[in-house]
Amino acid sequence: MKNEVSIIIPVYNEERAVAETINNLRDFIKKIKETKFELIAVNDGSLDNTSKILEGIEGLKVVNHPYNKGYGAALKSGIEKARFDWLLFFDADGQHQPDQIPKLLDVSDVYDMVIGTRTDKKASFIRRPARAFLNFLANFGANQKIPDINSGFKLVRKEKIYQFQHLLPDSFSFSTTITLAFQGAGLNLKFIPIEVNKRKGGKSSLNFRHALNIYFLILRTIALFAPLRIFMPIVLVLLSLALASLIYDLIHLNIGDSTVLLFVASLIVFLFALLADQVASIRRELKRN
Repeated sequence: MKNEVSIIIPVYNEERAVAETINNLRDFIKKIKETKFELIAVNDGSLDNTSKILEGIEGLKVVNHPYNKGYGAALKSGIEKARFDWLLFFDADGQHQPDQIPKLLDVSDVYDMVIGTRTDKKASFIRRPARAFLNFLANFGANQKIPDINSGFKLVRKEKIYQFQHLLPDSFSFSTTITLAFQGAGLNLKFIPIEVNKRKGGKSSLNFRHALNIYFLILRTIALFAPLRIFMPIVLVLLSLALASLIYDLIHLNIGDSTVLLFVASLIVFLFALLADQVASIRRELKRN
């Protein structure tokens, strides 16, 4: 169990839930005698009474953004202000339960990041296909099962985050990117099932644009750490089309331009994939040294 943990709480327009959430959190961590905590709330340019509420909570370190910068930017500000080497990300909308914190602390000794995996992740009928594709893309790129790719309930080593600071976005994609980056770099991850409450305040600002951004960031992160996972399927598709076109041309005793172009395209993408994989390997080696 960690002896010192900084709890970072990103907050945006959560006047209905933030006081209860932080007070419940503060009351619970007082019971964990083995660990010293500090609470850091980052007000990300809230337009309601969130700022006044935060200033009135005793024992809370408050960081204020002059305007809304994004979920990831709020976490980054909290990380910069954190005094301790272990960080716990905790949402302000009442979904996360303080009594789930020991589950992450208890297994953290041999891991670089412990992720609370939501056991009840109900999505609307419209969002279900998008979430399924997101999970498929992340699991395919990571080459392993990731139960909850965008969970915001994480316990993580601060020094490891700094290795990937240049990759982490200011948006909601922060959670997805940091999980894939840690996995791609071969760091130790642990997924722990947790229970969550229904959101008490605010509302999700995720939309179609955010979803597209998440997909793009997943592809970019995979390409940085495991480019063959991205490019080899493209090579196989092009090569399959080239072979099918070649068979058709042989039947008609005429090799067409499309066949040649498909073979050349598959070769170019294959060589580019090898080059990208070498660059990724060099980057990993430089990180180790």
